[in-house]
Parts: sequence; C-alpha cells; structure tokens
Amino acid sequence: MDVRLGSFDIVKYQSGSQVARIISEDWIEREMYCPSCNSSDLDRLPHGTKVIDFRCPSCLEVFQIKSSRRSLGNKIMDSAYGTMISAVNENRSPNLMVMHYSVESWLVQDLILIPRQLIIPSIIQKRNELSPKAERKGWVGCNIVISGIPSASRLFAVKDFQVKNPDEIRMEWKRFAFAKEMNSDSRGWMFDVLRSIQSIGKQQFTILEAYAFEEELSILHPKNKNVRPKIRQQLQLLRDREIIRFIGRGIYELND
Repeated sequence: MDVRLGSFDIVKYQSGSQVARIISEDWIEREMYCPSCNSSDLDRLPHGTKVIDFRCPSCLEVFQIKSSRRSLGNKIMDSAYGTMISAVNENRSPNLMVMHYSVESWLVQDLILIPRQLIIPSIIQKRNELSPKAERKGWVGCNIVISGIPSASRLFAVKDFQVKNPDEIRMEWKRFAFAKEMNSDSRGWMFDVLRSIQSIGKQQFTILEAYAFEEELSILHPKNKNVRPKIRQQLQLLRDREIIRFIGRGIYELND
C-alpha cells in the first residue's frame, strides 16, 4: 500500500470538502483492500449514491469514506440525523473509513476503519436544525462521535504515515463480527459498557468500578430501569466473547 495521494488540479474545485472527497476516493480505489475478507480491491460506486461510497466485490460489505486535512477529532459530520439513526437502528449503516491526510506532503497520515456494527445510537449526535434563512431550512444533520466508540475497536490501517499489516487488521475486524447479528439495543448496551470500562484507564477493573457508570448508562438507555443487572449481563457477554476475562472476587481484566 502506497500512502501517497494522487495529483490533482485542486484549484478547479470550489471547496475543501470537494478536494477531500476527490483525493480520498481516488486513493481508496487505488490502494485500499477489504478489511472484511481477502479481496484486494474495493469498487467505487457511482457519484450520487447515498451514504455508500465503496463496495467489496467479494463479500459485498459497503463502506463510507470521511476525510479531512485536519487532525481527527472526537466527532465527524455525517448525513441527516433521521436517515442515519434509522439506518443504525435497522442495522443498515455502512462501515466507516475515516482519513486524515497531510496537505504539506500529500500523504495519508491516518486511516481509521470502523465496522458498521460498532456504530450504535449513543454515538449519533443530533445537530441543530438549519435556520429559516438557510437554503435547506429546517434540515437536521448529525455527528458521529468517534470518541464514543471503544478504543480497542478503532482499527488503524494507517497510523502516522505507517501502513499496518492487512492480515492483522482483518483478524481484528473479525473480533467483533458477532455483533452484526445483534439488534441495535443489544449492540448499544454491549459497546456502551465496553467503552465505559475502557475509560477507567487500566487493564484490571472491579465490578464496583463498572457500577460507577450506572447513572451515565441509565441516561443512554432510559427505558431500562435495572441498570446494574444489565451491566453484569454485558460483562458476562464480553467475557464469553473473550474481550474481557473474569479473574475472580469481582475483578475483571481487559484482553489485549
């Protein structure tokens, strides 16, 4: 994989977003593989295709690319809130590729891959509707809060200009593949609990430390009135999937 971006006459494009789209889509088409299977290519879909930018010709997984010259922050702008939240709730959202490129060197600096099953309702942030004076007045967009995705499941295909081993990326991609079969609410609970315990900031944690997120999780999941039993249930699920280990006496450990 070559992290060099293609050369374009960027003067003819009217906005930075156009430049970002053109150069990132060209690079993905030339250099990127499918992280879900052994295909070495991704097919670019026709311009104007809503939400989806690429499809794997082998496994048919679909991808959306977001790119920026700015460093990757905590969130990225996405499409209409209603459209996005419906897609998430119905398990129709695409996998995400988030690119940060350097305009000084015209190289791909970072490329994060986010499997679609990790895109859950709690990370879809509703933006304010556009003002009455705007061309699309009343339109409501959304942000995808990247920091709300468990750090262990954000896969760097490129990090600080260095290309990661595709075989390792594919192995990690499959780690959370089981969540594809879960409904939106179940996925939301599991990944919200995983993100919470990862935020403790240490390898081992206690069930009491997990319970400390009870109030936060009750806000994210207001329909559930038995949050502590739900936390225990999710810890058992994460243990069964070998994402965490039970040490004993209320102590757990995150697996690498």
